[in-house]
Amino acid sequence: MLRDFFLGSIKIHILYHADVEPIYGAYLMEELASHGYNISPGTLYPTLKQLHSNGFLHKYEENVHGKVRKYYVITEEGRELLEEAKQQVRELASEVLEEDWRNHSE
Repeated sequence: MLRDFFLGSIKIHILYHADVEPIYGAYLMEELASHGYNISPGTLYPTLKQLHSNGFLHKYEENVHGKVRKYYVITEEGRELLEEAKQQVRELASEVLEEDWRNHSE
């Protein structure tokens, strides 16, 4: 249940980082772990594949030290989705944090 709850947040993180610079799986696992998301390759790679299949990420491959690494960058559609997600996160955070503030100030 918790995994499903955080999957939306993970997708937003992925799109955000793919907007900043090209990303790849191992980097994302470390980055997400630094935010408290313990995500397995069995969750991450299908999520990247889904975002790519839906047109939100562009994928390209590069040879790095003799191994092929798949990189992802955000597409225009992904950027539009990210902006919508940011607005929803702002609204949610504002509402939830304001409610939390009111309950603690009484």
